[in-house]
Amino acid sequence: MRPRPVNVTTPMRHLAGGITIIATEHEGRRTGLAATAVCSVSADPPTVLICINAGASAHEPIRESGRFSVNLLASGQDDIARRFSGEMGIKGEERFTVGTWAPLVTGAPVLESALAGLDCRVTEMVRMATHSVFFGAVVGVASRAAAAPLIYAHGTYGTFSPEDAGLWW
Repeated sequence: MRPRPVNVTTPMRHLAGGITIIATEHEGRRTGLAATAVCSVSADPPTVLICINAGASAHEPIRESGRFSVNLLASGQDDIARRFSGEMGIKGEERFTVGTWAPLVTGAPVLESALAGLDCRVTEMVRMATHSVFFGAVVGVASRAAAAPLIYAHGTYGTFSPEDAGLWW
């Protein structure tokens, strides 16, 4: 009996995650993608990590520019998530035609209507299999009033309402 190949894609679909738009600007051109592989690393100094497929169109611009933004999407912003996920066939600068995008500190574009935008400088990159893990020092933050986050699980977008759980932040 031969062992079956390990496939983590299906089990990982059970892991609900907040939807973010990772964006950068390099040599006058903006690029970005939708991502759930984002994590806070440290509060002091403020550091996050993002995992980007080496074949993604944003990978090299992030590596070469040394900067990126993490834009946490709110409930109702699934249209923006779809634009940046590639499922609509929209690429490059055209993805930025929805919403108002402006730089904070590094020059990476930040979505003004996002729950929060983190402006980051790359401090380290680690290559792991098909992806690169970029560590970013958070050098600027923009946030707006609390709202329900946009969440992705099982191939669909949804939300989690703190009121339903008896919580509010």
